[in-house]
Amino acid sequence: MPPFPVYLFDVDGTLLDSAEDICGAILQVLAQTPCRPLEMADLKRYVGVHLLDMFRDLLPGYTEAQLEALIPNYRSIYLGRRHGATRVFPGVKEALEKLGGRKSTATTKASTTTRAVLEQFGLIQYFDHVQGTDGFPYKPAPDVVQAALGALGARPEDCLFVGDSPADMEAGRRAGVKTCAVRYGYGDPDELARWQPDYWVEDLRELVACL
Repeated sequence: MPPFPVYLFDVDGTLLDSAEDICGAILQVLAQTPCRPLEMADLKRYVGVHLLDMFRDLLPGYTEAQLEALIPNYRSIYLGRRHGATRVFPGVKEALEKLGGRKSTATTKASTTTRAVLEQFGLIQYFDHVQGTDGFPYKPAPDVVQAALGALGARPEDCLFVGDSPADMEAGRRAGVKTCAVRYGYGDPDELARWQPDYWVEDLRELVACL
């Protein structure tokens, strides 16, 4: 793996093990609906998916208005958990500290929420820019990757995008950047492989070791 001038990172499932808080909040919302019984493990694949798309998939009988009404409830519950069950994945801090190049996030979270979470978990100092999805299409659309590149004044060919989901890999491909899939996240490896990531890592510290 060559060194890259710019590294972009997904957040949930890549930097932070946040599934318990995210999926726990989803389960609380679904407990008030006629959804089929679900376990937390059933919901991990939705981490990083837009909330409306997730609820649309889980509640096919709901109207768009009913689905949209669930989103503020989820956000209130999720924020109320204060990320109490969220942890930084092993090796993330060490990798970010030692990895050269400029860094930004490229996440489905809003930029303000992303910055707050990175500050809470002591990761903000490793980033030159924080980019969330603010009023434009969500991954797998390439917009958040392109926005991060634009903010850093970087070219796609200078960038490696690191993520754990098929949506990350598709967004990276559509943005014209190199991609790296992490095996420890929430994405199905077979689905990730469909997008032919340029690199795979079992631990984020492998990025540094490869260099």
